Amino acid sequence: MNPRISADPSVCGGDPCIAGTRIPVHIIISHLAAGDSVETVLEEFPRIERADVEACLEYAAFLCTEKAVAG
Repeated sequence: MNPRISADPSVCGGDPCIAGTRIPVHIIISHLAAGDSVETVLEEFPRIERADVEACLEYAAFLCTEKAVAG
């Protein structure tokens, strides 16, 4: 996993977050999916950098490659 993304059970219930923040990856992805530009996201979340947004996208892309296993 990208070192800019962390998952700690004591932070945001273990949801993957931007490392060193309490900003969950899904929040950043939701903003982008809603049509916000990267620049807008960076303005809304001044503690993060462009590389953090890119790491969120990389993480989301990774999750899309996961295969469901029939139970």
